[in-house]
Amino acid sequence: MISRTIFTDLLLIIFLIALQIFILNRITIFGEYTPVIYPVFVMFYPFFRNKYQFLALSFILGLGIDAFLGTWGINAFATTAIAYFRTIIFRTSTDTTTDFFSFSSLQWPQFLLFILSSIFFHQLLVQYIEFFKLTRFFEIFLNVLVSSAISFTFILIYTLVFKIKQRV
Repeated sequence: MISRTIFTDLLLIIFLIALQIFILNRITIFGEYTPVIYPVFVMFYPFFRNKYQFLALSFILGLGIDAFLGTWGINAFATTAIAYFRTIIFRTSTDTTTDFFSFSSLQWPQFLLFILSSIFFHQLLVQYIEFFKLTRFFEIFLNVLVSSAISFTFILIYTLVFKIKQRV
């Protein structure tokens, strides 16, 4: 297992930003939906590490995406928000009450619910901040659902390729 340091975290952030901007943002499904994979950094960051460092790295990740997309901090806000609420999302989606969290001890349905909850919350924040109008409520919600499903598929593939559940 590779030891995670701030340097390796920054390299992972650079890799995820490049993957998102240069590859995934060029993929459009059904002509308008783009898969999002960069929140995997937030979802699978080790729980036992420094929380303030984690929030700062999550903000940097979102800000890096915003810098390339010109979205004025929307992704930085959404990424930092899911980083801040990650423990709550984890506890509610896995029904865990202890202070010790481990992905390897989770059953697959709990693990998948955690991923789906996190990506849905992220997409909800991004879409509603970017396109919010009360007249477009259902259109935006449908966009959130479809984008979340597509992103969930890509994140699940990423998880299986890099065997995250066994390693984190």
